[in-house]
Amino acid sequence: MPIRRYRIGDWLDSPLSRRRLDLSGLREERAVVEEIVARVAAEGDAALRQYGRRFDGWAPAEGEPFAVGRAALEAARERLPAGERAALELAARRIRAFHASQAFADVAGPPGLKLLTRPVRRAGLYVPGGRASYPSTVLMTAIPARLAGVSELVVCTPPAADGGLPTAVLAAAAIAGVDEVFRTGGAQAIAALAYGTASIPRVDFIAGPGNIWVTLAKKEVFGVVGVDAIAGPTEIMVVADGRARPDYVAADLASQMEHDPLAWAVLVTDSAALADAVEEEFTGLLRRLDRAEVVTAAHLAVILAEDLEQAFQVVNDFGPEHLEIVAEDPARWLPLVENAGAVFLGDYAAVTLGDYVIGPNHTLPTSGSARFSSPLGVYSFLKRTSVASVTRGDLQGLQEAARTLARMEGLSAHANAVEVRLSDE
Repeated sequence: MPIRRYRIGDWLDSPLSRRRLDLSGLREERAVVEEIVARVAAEGDAALRQYGRRFDGWAPAEGEPFAVGRAALEAARERLPAGERAALELAARRIRAFHASQAFADVAGPPGLKLLTRPVRRAGLYVPGGRASYPSTVLMTAIPARLAGVSELVVCTPPAADGGLPTAVLAAAAIAGVDEVFRTGGAQAIAALAYGTASIPRVDFIAGPGNIWVTLAKKEVFGVVGVDAIAGPTEIMVVADGRARPDYVAADLASQMEHDPLAWAVLVTDSAALADAVEEEFTGLLRRLDRAEVVTAAHLAVILAEDLEQAFQVVNDFGPEHLEIVAEDPARWLPLVENAGAVFLGDYAAVTLGDYVIGPNHTLPTSGSARFSSPLGVYSFLKRTSVASVTRGDLQGLQEAARTLARMEGLSAHANAVEVRLSDE
């Protein structure tokens, strides 16, 4: 496949360096999603069944459930092959241990003031499915939610044509403490979680990745319900010096490109020799990959920087979802990282480990949104409420400034709400 190579100035002048998630051109898709969301909101299960037959090739008959309950989840965990169950349980332990460190308590302010931290009551998790199985997504979304204290946790995921769901997904739901799994996917699932139907409860917050239809649906329902992010395709950026192993670098670039033909992979290096070697390794690797067609369609670029300090200017401008630093003493460069979803240090920190078993979350900001957002975490399922306790003495000390500001804004009723409390003096 052709690999685009840039000098750093050419890259920064290129619109590719400023890619952002732009959904404005998807007019037909947006119209379809708007119709799906409106119909599910109005017609509930009837619309879900129709869209299930149309998009998933299956829907429950009238009177049959969408849900797979807790008992079925536990049964799936028991029948999962021992090696697969052990891998899921190892991943769950590490994810739980990392996210348990994200402790949030009520915060006391000046006298009479505090900030309460409370979980959302019910969360809905979307797990992609259909032709593939993503039990890791179940763990990465459900475990932080449970640690946050969410009391009810439900999953929506697309069924196979016979209505079945992958055993691994159901087992992961049992391990992570999910209450119910619903066999529905796509935009209709997001709408059902946002508005509720007779079968699927209305939730307060939706988390989890999905295709463009899911992304558009999350954008459509935002405000009715909270959402974790409006995510774009996956991406990886590798910053490497001349000592990096080219086969390691090529393998990591390809590992993210196989997700999606719209994925991004970028190598930034100060070594032209490494760039040449990575291109050679990548070309050979491509002939051996099962998903070579997807990898070939994705975006791959190599950027030559004058030095690694300059390379991190590219990093912070791009704001990658995944950032690998493969250089001598990689931790030395960490203070230069301002914008990245997750950082992997050293020769052996493959992003693949982050996708599954290291412990930090793999649901990360994409399309440059690392400039202003964070990975999914315990905090994603929490909300804050301020509390003010005001005495008469406090009122007397604050009333003049409050009344002045109210009059400055032309809000006489605001001023009166203070004045009426002082009228009996």
